[in-house]
Amino acid sequence: MKGAVAAGHPLTAEAGARILAAGGNAVDACIAAAVVSWVAESPLTGPGGGGFMLVHRARDRSDRVLDFFVTVPGRGLAAGEGGEMEAVDVAFDVEALQTFRVGAASVAVPGTVAGLAEAHRLYAKLPWAELFAPALETARKGVRLNESQAVLHAILDPVLRYGAEARRIYGEDRGLGAGDVIPTGDLGTTLEVLAAEGERAFYEGELGRQISEALRADGGRVTDEDLAAYRVIRRTPVRAAYRGREFVSNPPPSSGGVLIAFALRVLDVAGESGAFGTPEAISSLAEAMREATRARAGSFAGDLYRGGLSGRLLSETRIREAAAKIRAAVRDAVAEPAGAPSTTHVSVVDAAGNAASLSASLGCGSGVVVSGTGVQLNNMLGEEDLNPDGRAVPGRRLTSMMAPSLVLEQGRPRLVVGSAGSIRLRAAILQIVVDVVRHGMSVDEAIAAPRIHLDDGRLHLEGGFDPALAGALSERGYDAFSWRERNLYFGGVSAVALLQSGALQAAGDPRRGGAGVVVA
Repeated sequence: MKGAVAAGHPLTAEAGARILAAGGNAVDACIAAAVVSWVAESPLTGPGGGGFMLVHRARDRSDRVLDFFVTVPGRGLAAGEGGEMEAVDVAFDVEALQTFRVGAASVAVPGTVAGLAEAHRLYAKLPWAELFAPALETARKGVRLNESQAVLHAILDPVLRYGAEARRIYGEDRGLGAGDVIPTGDLGTTLEVLAAEGERAFYEGELGRQISEALRADGGRVTDEDLAAYRVIRRTPVRAAYRGREFVSNPPPSSGGVLIAFALRVLDVAGESGAFGTPEAISSLAEAMREATRARAGSFAGDLYRGGLSGRLLSETRIREAAAKIRAAVRDAVAEPAGAPSTTHVSVVDAAGNAASLSASLGCGSGVVVSGTGVQLNNMLGEEDLNPDGRAVPGRRLTSMMAPSLVLEQGRPRLVVGSAGSIRLRAAILQIVVDVVRHGMSVDEAIAAPRIHLDDGRLHLEGGFDPALAGALSERGYDAFSWRERNLYFGGVSAVALLQSGALQAAGDPRRGGAGVVVA
């Protein structure tokens, strides 16, 4: 087998598979898939956002995270210069609205193009321009919305159609629905420029100037100096043992990876009991989630930017304290900030055993599309959980919950996984790892299996569990809420598994119309 790809859209997965079939490695395939996702999954990702790629290189069994998340803009500007963000309500789940801040003032300095270029320099085999070919073809044909995408468009409609240029693309009088085609001509032109000129076009060239000038004219703070100064950071991933395997993920200053690692270690030390979907198994998971949320309290947000957080959080003493609480099952209400469902993920393994796990996002989007470019821009400055300090020092990296991850066995990838879902992606990844490693599920089974999420003392149970489960958990003291059916509220996982036999499995999340492709 030449490899496998899992992603948030069939066109995204097929692009990665095409590159593997052409002799590309895992990173080549991941880059090509990511660029197609800009076209096929435009509300979720694009050159105007940021993200992370975790790469495992088989020849030396090394793991590295490329951090290309967004930074605070404002180089060359006076403090307070620029406009104000505008509040927009987004119905990101069935129970509540959340207010996001959008507009040009919400845009942080994008890093995605730089990140893919850095990955190409370090790891790729095929020419840069060749990796853009699938996306250029997709842009020329246009993308017809499927049912899952239509749901996302409906959720994000107040943002997608916020600005005049955005309305031209996503619908003047009404939002796009299932079967409608997204106009991708301008984005196709931008892809041609990036394929020919590389990242310099975005950070030092005319394309970058178009973006900064459009934002500055509308009250934004992204300047030419911000774009020219942007750099990708190479990071050492966080690691944690779980049931004889090693979980590897995105380190601080992002929070998702270290919190998943913490929850897995706590489960390992506390001991897990019960088959999948039983009250015992669900209780263990819920309490591990609760302990991970407790770990975010106090100085956690500031500690993400200080050295040593991973070591302190994953210390034997801290883990044993949390494990003791799980065994005692102390239940209290711990709330987390909600988030929009605006992330996508690509997982790839190639024939040589190299692996790439990429998560990228626009936040919920700023509602700003730069005229003539098709580039939709992020709103990361407007998301309080990412930017709690408001306008921080220009150049500062924002934190993120995104957690592209691997599970290694004897130094070799067994699972490549990540998820969309904002704050809930942490719970989704945790459950996939537990379902595959502990319960022995295939990735198809694990991704299709119902999930839970604990928030503010309420235990959400996705549709698909035994109807008696909610009552059994209520008897254990939980405020259990049963959903009628499967829902994108519970994340959007893309995962590839490499079995002991050498066989590959790949699956995207049906909650978001994802897909997996194994290349023979």
